[in-house]
Amino acid sequence: EVQLQASGGGLVQAGGSLRLSCVASGFTFGDYAIGWFRQVPGKEREGVSCISNTDGYTYYADSVKGRFTISSDNAKNTVYLQMNSLKPEDTAVYYCAADRTTVPTTHADNYDYWGQGTLVTVSS
Repeated sequence: EVQLQASGGGLVQAGGSLRLSCVASGFTFGDYAIGWFRQVPGKEREGVSCISNTDGYTYYADSVKGRFTISSDNAKNTVYLQMNSLKPEDTAVYYCAADRTTVPTTHADNYDYWGQGTLVTVSS
Protein backbone atom coordinates (compact mmCIF):
# COMPACT_ATOMS: atom_id res chain seq x y z
CA GLU A 1 0.00 0.00 0.00
CA VAL A 2 1.38 3.38 -1.02
CA GLN A 3 1.54 5.86 1.80
CA LEU A 4 2.86 9.38 2.14
CA GLN A 5 2.82 10.71 5.67
CA ALA A 6 3.33 14.45 6.05
CA SER A 7 4.08 15.93 9.45
CA GLY A 8 5.75 18.87 11.14
CA GLY A 9 3.14 21.56 10.75
CA GLY A 10 2.16 23.85 13.56
CA LEU A 11 1.75 27.42 14.72
CA VAL A 12 4.70 29.76 14.41
CA GLN A 13 5.23 33.50 14.50
CA ALA A 14 6.20 35.42 11.41
CA GLY A 15 9.93 35.14 10.87
CA GLY A 16 10.06 31.72 12.46
CA SER A 17 10.90 28.31 11.04
CA LEU A 18 9.34 24.91 10.66
CA ARG A 19 10.54 21.68 9.10
CA LEU A 20 8.01 19.46 7.37
CA SER A 21 8.68 15.78 6.80
CA CYS A 22 7.16 13.42 4.26
CA VAL A 23 7.74 9.72 4.90
CA ALA A 24 7.01 7.46 1.94
CA SER A 25 6.31 3.75 1.79
CA GLY A 26 4.89 1.20 -0.60
CA PHE A 27 6.87 2.22 -3.69
CA THR A 28 10.47 2.47 -4.86
CA PHE A 29 11.38 5.84 -3.40
CA GLY A 30 14.37 6.40 -5.65
CA ASP A 31 12.22 6.16 -8.79
CA TYR A 32 9.98 9.02 -7.76
CA ALA A 33 10.13 12.75 -7.37
CA ILE A 34 8.48 14.26 -4.33
CA GLY A 35 6.66 17.54 -4.41
CA TRP A 36 5.30 19.83 -1.73
CA PHE A 37 2.07 21.67 -2.35
CA ARG A 38 -0.05 23.96 -0.23
CA GLN A 39 -3.66 24.98 -0.24
CA VAL A 40 -5.71 27.62 1.47
CA PRO A 41 -9.48 27.02 1.64
CA GLY A 42 -11.16 28.57 -1.36
CA LYS A 43 -7.94 28.83 -3.35
CA GLU A 44 -6.20 26.57 -5.84
CA ARG A 45 -3.51 24.20 -4.71
CA GLU A 46 -0.09 25.79 -5.17
CA GLY A 47 3.09 23.94 -6.00
CA VAL A 48 5.81 24.95 -3.55
CA SER A 49 8.84 22.81 -4.29
CA CYS A 50 9.89 19.46 -5.67
CA ILE A 51 12.93 17.22 -5.70
CA SER A 52 14.07 14.37 -7.89
CA ASN A 53 15.26 11.35 -5.91
CA THR A 54 17.21 10.26 -8.98
CA ASP A 55 19.60 13.18 -9.41
CA GLY A 56 18.66 15.63 -6.67
CA TYR A 57 17.22 18.23 -9.02
CA THR A 58 15.18 20.76 -7.09
CA TYR A 59 12.68 23.43 -7.98
CA TYR A 60 11.12 26.22 -5.93
CA ALA A 61 8.21 28.48 -6.56
CA ASP A 62 9.17 32.15 -6.65
CA SER A 63 7.08 32.78 -3.55
CA VAL A 64 9.36 30.58 -1.42
CA LYS A 65 12.72 30.80 -3.20
CA GLY A 66 15.48 31.71 -0.79
CA ARG A 67 13.37 30.86 2.26
CA PHE A 68 12.46 27.20 1.82
CA THR A 69 14.83 24.29 1.23
CA ILE A 70 13.80 20.83 0.09
CA SER A 71 15.99 17.82 0.76
CA SER A 72 15.73 14.06 0.57
CA ASP A 73 17.10 11.21 2.65
CA ASN A 74 16.79 8.15 0.44
CA ALA A 75 17.89 5.84 3.26
CA LYS A 76 14.88 6.96 5.29
CA ASN A 77 12.45 7.36 2.38
CA THR A 78 11.86 10.86 3.65
CA VAL A 79 11.74 14.29 2.07
CA TYR A 80 12.04 17.41 4.17
CA LEU A 81 10.91 20.97 3.59
CA GLN A 82 12.81 23.42 5.75
CA MET A 83 10.81 26.63 5.93
CA ASN A 84 12.56 29.74 7.23
CA SER A 85 11.53 33.38 7.45
CA LEU A 86 7.91 32.32 7.44
CA LYS A 87 5.28 34.86 6.52
CA PRO A 88 1.54 34.94 7.30
CA GLU A 89 0.88 34.27 3.63
CA ASP A 90 2.60 30.90 4.01
CA THR A 91 -0.33 29.77 6.13
CA ALA A 92 -1.90 26.76 4.43
CA VAL A 93 -2.34 23.02 4.55
CA TYR A 94 0.82 21.50 3.13
CA TYR A 95 0.73 18.25 1.20
CA CYS A 96 3.45 16.00 -0.18
CA ALA A 97 3.00 13.95 -3.31
CA ALA A 98 4.96 11.48 -5.43
CA ASP A 99 5.48 11.52 -9.21
CA ARG A 100 7.28 8.77 -11.09
CA THR A 101 9.55 11.03 -13.10
CA THR A 102 13.14 12.17 -13.26
CA VAL A 103 12.11 15.69 -14.25
CA PRO A 104 9.73 16.86 -11.56
CA THR A 105 7.47 19.85 -11.82
CA THR A 106 4.95 21.40 -9.49
CA HIS A 107 1.99 20.58 -11.69
CA ALA A 108 -0.32 18.75 -9.33
CA ASP A 109 -1.94 16.74 -12.13
CA ASN A 110 1.39 14.96 -12.76
CA TYR A 111 1.49 13.44 -9.30
CA ASP A 112 0.39 9.88 -8.70
CA TYR A 113 0.20 9.63 -4.93
CA TRP A 114 -0.75 12.14 -2.28
CA GLY A 115 -0.40 12.25 1.46
CA GLN A 116 -2.71 13.84 3.96
CA GLY A 117 -1.95 17.45 4.73
CA THR A 118 -0.27 19.10 7.64
CA LEU A 119 -1.42 22.54 8.73
CA VAL A 120 1.02 25.41 8.92
CA THR A 121 -0.20 28.59 10.58
CA VAL A 122 1.99 31.69 10.64
CA SER A 123 0.84 34.46 12.92
CA SER A 124 1.72 38.09 12.34
